[in-house]
Amino acid sequence: MIFDGRRMPAPGIRLCMAAVLAMIGAQALVLLAMGHPLICACGHVALWHGAASGPQTSQHLTDWYSFTHVEHGLLFYALITWVLAGAPFRTVVLVAFGIEAVWEVLENTPLIMDRYRQTALAAGYFGDSVVNSLGDTLSMAIGLAIARWAPVRVSIALALLIECVLLVAIRDNLTLNIIQLVAPIEAISAWQAAG
Repeated sequence: MIFDGRRMPAPGIRLCMAAVLAMIGAQALVLLAMGHPLICACGHVALWHGAASGPQTSQHLTDWYSFTHVEHGLLFYALITWVLAGAPFRTVVLVAFGIEAVWEVLENTPLIMDRYRQTALAAGYFGDSVVNSLGDTLSMAIGLAIARWAPVRVSIALALLIECVLLVAIRDNLTLNIIQLVAPIEAISAWQAAG
């Protein structure tokens, strides 16, 4: 189909894009309804915020934890294509965005925020701004795209690289984040606090 000299995406792709935009919109509206700020209370939006903790962490478009969301995309692609073998990529996209949107809302509930606050790095954590949450979803999409087009070994190497860089840079990564959320270990908290 041609529109103004440009090729329009197929109806299935347009429907997928509309569904993704609806999920992202719903994610933003739910977070706003839960009382999360649209942007940082500091009054501006930075493209990058480099502090691993503090009042502006999880308030700007991207931060160190955005890389863990790239890992989400890599992992979602692997798991979804394994569970739904042979499914078209648009199905993988819809499921991945659905999981990420649900996680972004769930991680900003009092239950999960209280769990995060029990760790050394998240003391005083009060959740994401809507802009940061949407940045996290965009980061997941980047990971999903990389996993779609890169060889498996590249995705694995990238995930390992991200884990190592975050471990050195901020004493946290996706693995430690999951451990500390599910079953906090005091020794990990003490090591993180010492950094």
